[in-house]
Amino acid sequence: MQLKIVTSNIRYENSHDGIHSWNNRCPLLQNIITEFLPDILGTQEGRELQTRKLASGLSLTLVDSHRSWIADRMYPCLYINNERIKLKSSGDIWLSETPKIDGSFSFKSTFPRLCTWMQITHLIHNQDYLVLNTHLDHVLEETRIEQVKVLIKEVQSLNDKNLPIILLGDFNDSPKSQIRQTLLQNLNLIDPWIELALPEETTHHGFLGKKSKGERIDWILVPESFSVESIYLEKKDFNQIYPSDHYPLLATLIPR
Repeated sequence: MQLKIVTSNIRYENSHDGIHSWNNRCPLLQNIITEFLPDILGTQEGRELQTRKLASGLSLTLVDSHRSWIADRMYPCLYINNERIKLKSSGDIWLSETPKIDGSFSFKSTFPRLCTWMQITHLIHNQDYLVLNTHLDHVLEETRIEQVKVLIKEVQSLNDKNLPIILLGDFNDSPKSQIRQTLLQNLNLIDPWIELALPEETTHHGFLGKKSKGERIDWILVPESFSVESIYLEKKDFNQIYPSDHYPLLATLIPR
């Protein structure tokens, strides 16, 4: 009856990354995901070809039939284990004043940002969920606040069946921020990391590993009806090459 989730900012494909090029990192990330065997994977920051390459080495399906890809845009993406998850519908919400217009951005956002969503049935315990994956602006808190307002408004309109919500992504903000509190309150969520009283750590490490400093900006937020078996950052490197400049976050949850 477990529900296993991974979220990871995979870092965009950058020719200046040296040994941490995407060609070197992709199989390492595939290895971590395959070992964990998640029901749901969320990634952030990949472009279309990058996310398809990741999917090609996984026993997971990329959820993108709803999307008209824009070549130069980076997307949060969702992937599912078809043996345990049935996809019912999916879509994108652009975090702007015009959320239905592809590639739109507002609120002084550095790039267009969006939330991708899917409505699913977990086949093992026959429960429907609305799963969201997002990536907020990395510069201005005021921008992130406005983006979250759009996200909440659109999700509340979308969720006409009042399904339990699972939200994951790169929020580019502290877990002590107004952003997290607003999401928890408005979408009826809890933070599994807090539920287990784990010490705060950085999730973005910039390929520095344990030398890095920062805050936990990558989150998995779940309904109060979930108990938390485990949640942790996967910090392994492969001969000093990391699968991303963010640690993947892995959670094992149990719907009550």
